[in-house]
Amino acid sequence: MRGKRVNIDDDTWMALDLLSRDRMATFQELADEAFADLLKKHGRPVDLKAALRKSAGASADVVKLQDHKKARQRAAKKTKR
Repeated sequence: MRGKRVNIDDDTWMALDLLSRDRMATFQELADEAFADLLKKHGRPVDLKAALRKSAGASADVVKLQDHKKARQRAAKKTKR
């Protein structure tokens, strides 16, 4: 994870500190949420999974894979017949 320095004025810092105390969250958690909201607002993916879905296009369907346990049970029933 990269670290960057950011200058925040005193009034904003006090408001963020109060918010973090009220929500029982760290400054990092507040920053993560804020940056995720900013990226979402501008249509940018936040993580790799979202980027891959976006690159696949709107027509891409999510196909659930078959449960291995159920597939084995079906195969076992077929071999018994």
